[in-house]
Amino acid sequence: MTQAVQGSLFDHSERRWLADGAWIDVRSAWLTDDSDGLLDDLRAAVPWRAERRQMYDRVLDVPRLVSFHDLADGNNPVPHPMIARMRRRLNDIYAGELGEPFTTVGMCLYRDGTDSVAWHGDTLGRGATDDTMVAIVSVGATRTLALRPRGGGQSLRLPQHHGDLLVMGGSCQRTWEHAIPKTATPTGPRISVQFRPRGVR
Repeated sequence: MTQAVQGSLFDHSERRWLADGAWIDVRSAWLTDDSDGLLDDLRAAVPWRAERRQMYDRVLDVPRLVSFHDLADGNNPVPHPMIARMRRRLNDIYAGELGEPFTTVGMCLYRDGTDSVAWHGDTLGRGATDDTMVAIVSVGATRTLALRPRGGGQSLRLPQHHGDLLVMGGSCQRTWEHAIPKTATPTGPRISVQFRPRGVR
């Protein structure tokens, strides 16, 4: 069973607590008006790459394009000034609570409704704390981000519109999973811009 969540249920400062110490912040229209044209700019400027993944006895194309930028690596800079501005704003809001800044930027390009990502939680690597944050800014077409407890339970479906910000915090990466499901509804391209602290991927 899924539960539809309307954006009007969240104001710009409301936090929704989930089970097991997980929480989400949803900030509608977080990007300002100067984000017009950002989708096209990012599609042109970002060094997108396709990935392939072993699935049982076959190697398949991953149904989206990706790009990853470690801001501690001077050879892998953020490819657009708006991304740097987003990171500064997010650090102003969340770095005090997180205890450290966001240091990496990952981007996924969903070209149409057939592109997707399966249920997963981000990997907590060396140096990451059990409770962490992942901030996702949506650019372009509206897509649904789904959340469900690990091991089963009622899921949430959160429409992510252009300019929306979703922050997953607390135990969310350990105790919940998220996905971008495929959709048969005709839809344009969407880019998710994900900001993470060190050790989270």
